[in-house]
Amino acid sequence: MEKMNNGEGGSHKGSMGMRGVTRPMAEKEVRQHNHEMHGDSEQHSKDKGKEMQGMDMSDEMREKMLRMHHMQTLWVYWMIIILGAWVLLSPLTFDYGIGTVQPSGGRSVWLSMEQRIGFMKWSDIISGALLMFFGWRGLTPNRPVSLWICCFIGIWLTMAPLLFWSPTAVAYLNDTMVGALIIALTILIPGMPNMIMYMKMGPDTPPGWSYNPSSWPQRWIMMVLAFVGWVVSRYLAAFQLGYIDTVWDPFFGQQSEQVLNSAMSHSMPVSDAGLGAIAYTFEFLMGWMGAPSRWRTMPWMVAIFGILVIPLGMVHIFLVISQPVIVGAWCFFCLLAAAIMIPMIPLEADEVIAMGQFMKKKVNQGESFWKVFWKGGNIESDAKDEAPEMMAFPQKPGPVYSASIWGVSFPWTLTVATLLGIALVFAPGIFGVPIKETVADVFHLAGSLVVVTSIFCMGEPLRRGRYFNLLLGLTVAVAPWFLGNSPTGLSITGIVLGLAVAALSLPLGPKTQTYAGWDEYIK
Repeated sequence: MEKMNNGEGGSHKGSMGMRGVTRPMAEKEVRQHNHEMHGDSEQHSKDKGKEMQGMDMSDEMREKMLRMHHMQTLWVYWMIIILGAWVLLSPLTFDYGIGTVQPSGGRSVWLSMEQRIGFMKWSDIISGALLMFFGWRGLTPNRPVSLWICCFIGIWLTMAPLLFWSPTAVAYLNDTMVGALIIALTILIPGMPNMIMYMKMGPDTPPGWSYNPSSWPQRWIMMVLAFVGWVVSRYLAAFQLGYIDTVWDPFFGQQSEQVLNSAMSHSMPVSDAGLGAIAYTFEFLMGWMGAPSRWRTMPWMVAIFGILVIPLGMVHIFLVISQPVIVGAWCFFCLLAAAIMIPMIPLEADEVIAMGQFMKKKVNQGESFWKVFWKGGNIESDAKDEAPEMMAFPQKPGPVYSASIWGVSFPWTLTVATLLGIALVFAPGIFGVPIKETVADVFHLAGSLVVVTSIFCMGEPLRRGRYFNLLLGLTVAVAPWFLGNSPTGLSITGIVLGLAVAALSLPLGPKTQTYAGWDEYIK
């Protein structure tokens, strides 16, 4: 992608191609427009950067840029029509009534087999027809509603096989993959529909921050983790939906199937692993959304991404670590899916904080909360993004990786606490305590939470949460002595490890970056 000269807004570090209004041809038009309006005067040279930041253009100019951008991405809308035809014809090409399967473990579902087949068939036919219709409308510029409808159809296609307990693997795979492609074609590849009509150019790095939490290096590691989580969760969902007969587990053998077919899992109306696959799908796709300035240009998207990663991620993690307590068994790939989610939370927290600071400042300036939330805005900032460009990754993977974890540091105290948490999880087994004993539950749950808390708090904006380890450490040090079935050796181990975890939660550890007003909460 073409870069802007320093005199015309500065280079965009780490970009993988700027989105929406900052397409190459759009930039060219902006420069030409500014030249025609101001010429090459000295004053214009001084004001160029400010003008570009404010994106002070007429509606006519924006509409012209919109049409030019639409012309460049016209192939996208033809692809939507083609994929619509593919989905519409899929039930006729792949008979959903042949090779049907039942969910694993004798799970009862809310639809009969005939209904599952019929609902999937008509879902694809209707969705395909709608994609063709609204994709055709999308061939004409300035029709954002049609594109958003196509996007939501893509979301529906991703979810329908789970809601209707797709009776065949081909229907599940077809809908989930086409759904992801439709989402990408409507709001990722061409950018947000009509964003060019209101988006303002401005700084990439939030004021008072030492780095940009929305930069591409910051996001690529999230996308990699989300993709791996997507693959793992889809494998588990394939078992629960009945597409494969067994789940391979290198450590716990048949316990994985006990967990996936447990009463806790069966109590949900849909496959819980399938829900995880959907969440990881959206997280992977949302990692691509927006420019490096999305913390101010797309607050709504950062908020949704944050909700997917942080609160929903925490629920997912807690459900997984409660397996030995509720089910009395372990599942390796379930633990792996949770382990993938754990580092995503501290990696995403900084972007949510930057967005929150921006929203607060704009509201304090008298701007409408909802207008800024949905359309973004501009803000003055002298901070620079020092992250290397993603294009340098093949030649310089080290610097790019380092930039991807800015905002996360690894104090030796939290690192050791993480190892001690793992030791607490294994301690009952070492002392021969059965997994269903209450004292084992204490060690398993407390140890897992110590690991989770320690990794969360390696994210510097979340460092204050380390004090939760103080409570966990004291709990595991004291609780076993009040449980009559706890071996003395295990109780002593609880005292030693618990007090060590509690002590390690006190030091702050290094703080390597600055976060504007959030710095006062890191202590």
